[in-house]
Amino acid sequence: MIYTVTLNPAVDRELSVPAIEFNSVLRATDCRVDYGGKGFNVSRLLKSLGASSVAVGFAGGRSGELLRDGLNTLGIEVDFVWIGGETRTNVSIVSTEQKRYVKANEPGPVISAAEQQALLEKIRSLAKKDDWWVLAGSLPPGVPDTIYADIITSVQGRGAKVILDTSENALLHGCKAAPFLVKPNAYEANKLTGMPVEGIDQIAAAAQAIRDMGPGSVVVSLGKDGAMLVEEGRAWVAKSPKIQERNPIGAGDSMVGGVVWGLQAGLPLSEALRWGVACGAATASLSGTAVATKELAETLLEQVQIKSLP
Repeated sequence: MIYTVTLNPAVDRELSVPAIEFNSVLRATDCRVDYGGKGFNVSRLLKSLGASSVAVGFAGGRSGELLRDGLNTLGIEVDFVWIGGETRTNVSIVSTEQKRYVKANEPGPVISAAEQQALLEKIRSLAKKDDWWVLAGSLPPGVPDTIYADIITSVQGRGAKVILDTSENALLHGCKAAPFLVKPNAYEANKLTGMPVEGIDQIAAAAQAIRDMGPGSVVVSLGKDGAMLVEEGRAWVAKSPKIQERNPIGAGDSMVGGVVWGLQAGLPLSEALRWGVACGAATASLSGTAVATKELAETLLEQVQIKSLP
């Protein structure tokens, strides 16, 4: 089984207006609601590929119920820890004429020590040998930077494997807990190591420095340029296929979903990375918040070139 963990999910509300004007009442021409969270995005991609997953995380209030019901409608199983606070709502205002947007993210509810302990106990009860866990996204208020490290230690101690996709101190502590794989982008790799990431050689050096912190393997996502993988004794670069980019938001999460899908299917990590890059590119080629279909990812997979570095 694949589990995805989203600790600070959100109801994402997007309003479309002709133009963004300040000190004025804007009248929306369209409104959409999405179920926000990096782990949820991974679960959506897995569902599109025909794989099952369980979405784990914190949820509270009417917004939390909306997330639960929405994910269930998509055919995604959820197993939340219910909290006393209200799950956050993020609001975007998008100009259809100016092609610009303004987005305001709430910080999220404060998670109590008891609620955090309930989550850790739930994860311990769920973790089983050979399962895959994807830990993704930012932390809500009140949660220590070490929580992902605690989850990694607990889950991998039971024979499962963890993919970590976060940033800042949560990434630093998570690396030290030696997950199977971490997936920073180039900016996050620079912030974590202090090393330059201007070219392939520099990115490879930064990825190796991250691997030296504890992870078994490191994938650095490079946006439209693809991704780099550094594992024991090998480094690979996967070039993204050429697409007409429509919406790159969520493409990195689709890449993680493609990687974990490939790994669960028994593919070697380098081949799973090809699937991840194809899925990320496929999602970026779609409008709105749609995620890649398996058919589209398979078409782009043929164009993903991967080569080994010295």
